[in-house]
Amino acid sequence: MDRGLPDDHTVRAALALAVRAPSVRNTQPWRWRIGNRSVHLYLDPTRALPSTDPDHRDLVLSCGAALHHLRVAFAALGWSAVVHRLPNPAEPNHLASIELVRHRPISHEIELSDAITRRRTDRRYFSAWPVPPGYLGLVTERAATLGAILRQATDRSRDCVVEVMRAAAERHAGDPGYRFELAEWSGRHATSDGVRPRNTPRSRTEDELPARVFASPQLTDEAYEPDFAEVLVLGTTADDQLSRLCAGEALSAVLLTATNVGLATCLLTEPLEIPALRNLVRLGVLDDYGYPQAVIRIGWAPTSTDGLPVTPRRAVEDVLD
Repeated sequence: MDRGLPDDHTVRAALALAVRAPSVRNTQPWRWRIGNRSVHLYLDPTRALPSTDPDHRDLVLSCGAALHHLRVAFAALGWSAVVHRLPNPAEPNHLASIELVRHRPISHEIELSDAITRRRTDRRYFSAWPVPPGYLGLVTERAATLGAILRQATDRSRDCVVEVMRAAAERHAGDPGYRFELAEWSGRHATSDGVRPRNTPRSRTEDELPARVFASPQLTDEAYEPDFAEVLVLGTTADDQLSRLCAGEALSAVLLTATNVGLATCLLTEPLEIPALRNLVRLGVLDDYGYPQAVIRIGWAPTSTDGLPVTPRRAVEDVLD
C-alpha cells in the first residue's frame, strides 16, 4: 500500500484473521485484492453449492462474516476500516471496498480480535446451565448495531424452528444433489476445504434440532446433561444482496461476542435453504417482519468436554489476487 497506510505485513495479518470466518460447509467463498489505498472483497462463485444454495445467499452471508472479521482484525492492529458495500453495481461479486485510517484500539476491539482464533463451530450438546439474559441482550445489541434483528426463539417460536429443522432434514435426505454436495464438502482429512470428520459428531436421532449428516463423523460427544442451548434467529428487514452481506457481518459480531464471554455457538443454515421452510421461520419467529438469514445455537459447553480442534483454512496466498 501507499506510504502512511498499513504495510504488507499488517494487511496479511488482518487477512489471516479474516479467513478464520465461518462459511457454509467451510467453502471459504471469498477472494481479496489489495489496491494502493484499499482492500477489496469479492465473492468467489467457483465455491458455490448449486443444489444447497442456488441464489448464493449462504455464500454472501459467509463473505459478510469475513468482512466483519477483517474489520475487527484491522481495528485491533490500529486501523479503522471505512467500508463501501457493493461499490460497483456492474460487478455484483465485488462485495466491499475497505479504506483504512489510523485508529487507537480499544479493549473491546482487542478482545473480539482475540476471539477470532478461539471461536469454533460446536456441534456437540451444550450443558444445562442457562445463558444469562444479559449475555443474550449483549449479542442482540451487537447485531442491531450492524442493522440486523436477533430474536430468541422460545415456546411456540422455538417449536416452529424445531419443526422446520426436521422438515428440512427430511427433504434433504431425499435430494440426491444436496446429498452429493454434502458428501463432497465433508469427511475430508488432508485438505483445508470442507468440514473435517473430527469436528462432526455422529448423527443422533434424539436431537431436538437435527444436525446435517456429514460424511465420516469422528467427534465424540461426551455430554450427558440435558441440552439447554438457546436458539436465536438472525434476520434483516430486506432480503437483497446488501442485506445478506450485512447479516453476515452481524452474524460474525454475535459469534465473536459469544466466544468472548465464554459461550459456545453453532451456526445452522439448513432450515433456511428451502424457501417454503424459510418463510415459515419468517412467520413463526420474526412475526412476518424481516427475513431470516441464520439460526444460531448458543449455550455453555460442558466443562467435561475437550476443546475442539482448529478447522483448517486456505492460506492467504490462495485467496489473494
